[in-house]
Amino acid sequence: MAEVKLGGQAAAELSEAAQRELMDQCEEQFAQLEKLQNEIILCEPESCENPREQAVNRLMATEAELKQWLTMEPELLISNSEVLLQAGKEEMLKLCSELEMVVACHEAKRDKLRETKELEQKWLEEKKQVLIAANDHAERLQTEKGKLSEQSILQDTKAKIQKMKVYQERLMESLGDVLEKHVPLPQNESATKRKKKNITQELDEDLISLNEILELLMNKVLNTPHDPYVTVDGTFWPPYTEMLLRYGIAVRHQENNFKIRLETFC
Repeated sequence: MAEVKLGGQAAAELSEAAQRELMDQCEEQFAQLEKLQNEIILCEPESCENPREQAVNRLMATEAELKQWLTMEPELLISNSEVLLQAGKEEMLKLCSELEMVVACHEAKRDKLRETKELEQKWLEEKKQVLIAANDHAERLQTEKGKLSEQSILQDTKAKIQKMKVYQERLMESLGDVLEKHVPLPQNESATKRKKKNITQELDEDLISLNEILELLMNKVLNTPHDPYVTVDGTFWPPYTEMLLRYGIAVRHQENNFKIRLETFC
């Protein structure tokens, strides 16, 4: 549509004489084109018995015509300066429009690259700040490390070990209190209750509490991790042993049922 409008405007800007001359030239060229087309139709040979030979002849004729066109000098279809000037204006306007589109594309690409560059510079600046902060922290740690002596490190380690021991003792005391309250050591019942329940066996006075059993199992694991099993003897109350085994707190030895160890908790 733009080219049609430009053509209409160009025709309107031309004088009547130039328009008449241009129309005559166009009619002359169309007449010559029609004449050449008729000659080509008349010169076309009928179907040949040898299509390959016909194709070779056409190729040779086309090559000869191409050489002839290459040796010819191009001539202007019209010599009217007014028409040539208007045609030049149209070409320049078309070229300017295309160049404006190219410039717009390059400007958009440039703006995009500029935005990307700003983002990359901002990211680089942030990384530089992080690197500076990391270097300062490393230098500070290095300085503090140089100030610390072996004696201070040893004292700090001893203090930590003592703190862990106190914490372990508190945990063991808490565990003992909970077990003593909820899982007390079995005691002999009165004679009346034994008669009612028909119980004749007496409990061994050497039975150890559940807290002592757990402590024994934990000490065995810590002292001899290569052999963490404890032998179950008469001091272990069977219900305590069965409870530890049933709830997965302890496990039996694969070959000896009278040995148990503390379960490995991950």
